[in-house]
Amino acid sequence: MGELPRADCLGNVIVATGGTSDIPVAEEAALTAEALGNKVVRLYDVGVAGLHRTLAFLDEIMSASVIIAVAGMEEALPSVMGGLADCPVIAVPTSVGYGASFHGIAALLSMLNSCASGVSVVNIDNGFGAGYLASMINHMGTKKEI
Repeated sequence: MGELPRADCLGNVIVATGGTSDIPVAEEAALTAEALGNKVVRLYDVGVAGLHRTLAFLDEIMSASVIIAVAGMEEALPSVMGGLADCPVIAVPTSVGYGASFHGIAALLSMLNSCASGVSVVNIDNGFGAGYLASMINHMGTKKEI
């Protein structure tokens, strides 16, 4: 398969999950971003059902150039990240969950209605799209002027 390229940009891409069931989609995003030359910091199981889990990583969150927030259920993680950080947040709804998750539709609709500024949403389980977009955002500062 080969080795991943070295990070060629200054900023960090944070990939965070609300719970452990969101990790497969988050790993798709993280590996995509790494393959495109980004330094990725993983913050898994930091959902806001226990807000102390999110706030324990406040320094990492505040140092990010872009955040990918992967969550199912009620989708609160991207909104909280968007309220804390001063960088773009890419919200990724997942199809996992119990109760009235409707295979990710509930999370998707909640993310689309986030009141936090700077939160954008990709489709359900689209870790690849989130990782690719995060890479584009993270490389914006390294583009050379023509």
